[in-house]
Amino acid sequence: MFAKVCGLTTEEQIDWAVELGYSAIGVVGTPKSKRYREPDRARELAAYARGRIRSFVVAFDRGEIEEVVDDFDVVQLYHWTALPNLAYCSANRPDPAQPYEYYFYDASTGSGVFAEFPDWLDTVPGKVVLAGGLNADNVAGVIEAHRPYGVDVSSSVEIAPGVKSFDAMRDFIAAVRG
Repeated sequence: MFAKVCGLTTEEQIDWAVELGYSAIGVVGTPKSKRYREPDRARELAAYARGRIRSFVVAFDRGEIEEVVDDFDVVQLYHWTALPNLAYCSANRPDPAQPYEYYFYDASTGSGVFAEFPDWLDTVPGKVVLAGGLNADNVAGVIEAHRPYGVDVSSSVEIAPGVKSFDAMRDFIAAVRG
């Protein structure tokens, strides 16, 4: 099961993600977020992750992260953009004419508020990743109900915005693995 931990802000957090067996990390590139990393810092985190764990830069649109697009393995955007390494994030059914590498379903738009996942998700082709309010207590049930390619977590593994907890990250990945 693919598992991404998003909103990482330090090298230590990347080390934890690697140690715990996460599939990918996310660095937030939208200035509207409390987890925002400026381009130079985002680039440093991507370089630190390179070769150790897959890295995603996360933003609403490409303009917010234009400076660092080439520094990350995957670009995760809430506004669809033609990119070969796009992780398209939305609460709406994706248009088959809009290709993506991953489709992230996130009705919370990064707020971390849980909402039930719609049944149509089970028919979306490709690598479907569920996000939005997932935590160690609910992720196993979500995985069982929807059988996604993967899951994404951020705020439920934090003690403050951008400050991850090793223990919470460990508990989440243990729940993902069942």
